[in-house]
Amino acid sequence: MGKVYIVGAGPGDVDLITVKGLRCIECADVILYDRLINKELLNYARQDAQLIFCGKLPQQHAMIQEHINQTLVSYAQQGLIVTRLKGGDPFVFGRGAEEAEVLAKHHIPFEIVPGITSGIAVPAYAGIPVTHRDLSSSFAMVTGHMQEGKDDAIRWESLAKGIDTIAIYMGVGNLPYIRQQLLKYGREEETPVAVIHWGTFAAKQRTVTGTLATIEEIVQTENIQNPSIILVGEVVALRETIQWFEHNSPQPIQVTG
Repeated sequence: MGKVYIVGAGPGDVDLITVKGLRCIECADVILYDRLINKELLNYARQDAQLIFCGKLPQQHAMIQEHINQTLVSYAQQGLIVTRLKGGDPFVFGRGAEEAEVLAKHHIPFEIVPGITSGIAVPAYAGIPVTHRDLSSSFAMVTGHMQEGKDDAIRWESLAKGIDTIAIYMGVGNLPYIRQQLLKYGREEETPVAVIHWGTFAAKQRTVTGTLATIEEIVQTENIQNPSIILVGEVVALRETIQWFEHNSPQPIQVTG
């Protein structure tokens, strides 16, 4: 019997993967990787490792989830080391738990390797902290993509009234509905909002800001698409002071012996 590592690759910047995550790439016989990982990470794989793309676009799946599950099981049962490489963290809207359940059902050894999730890292790269002693003592991560055929289970009233900062994943396509729900349940129109596209990718990251009253029109005008994180809360205003990534070229950290 082999083993499966379900690994969070981080939000995009290749340097943000964990040391353990990198080791799982280096030792793997087979790597199943998603669309949003930084492809540079695959350069750390062994030359003889089998690389399998199983990413998803909205309404388009290169490999459906059931097939991914079967593939993980099949390779592990052949005695191989399998690394399942996911963007961000595998347990934050990453279906990592679903895959772990399948592996457990088939008695296949596995490990979960956490990754830095986009809801925290992407705002940080845009100069926006998700918490702040003066502005935000509560933070929530929410999916903005409703599962097809199911009712919206998000407690919008609790989010609108009880949470200072909200990070919304996969929500650009549903931005009009998200905005409507937050306003309906009491969030002020003047609440600052940021939408961050391809966060932490040096050549791609774009950030637009506005308010709940204006952000929908701004996103349309600037043609902001997925993948993007929506951040709602007073902390967005701090971007004016501490934005750093998009206007600088971060230098690689030099390690000396």
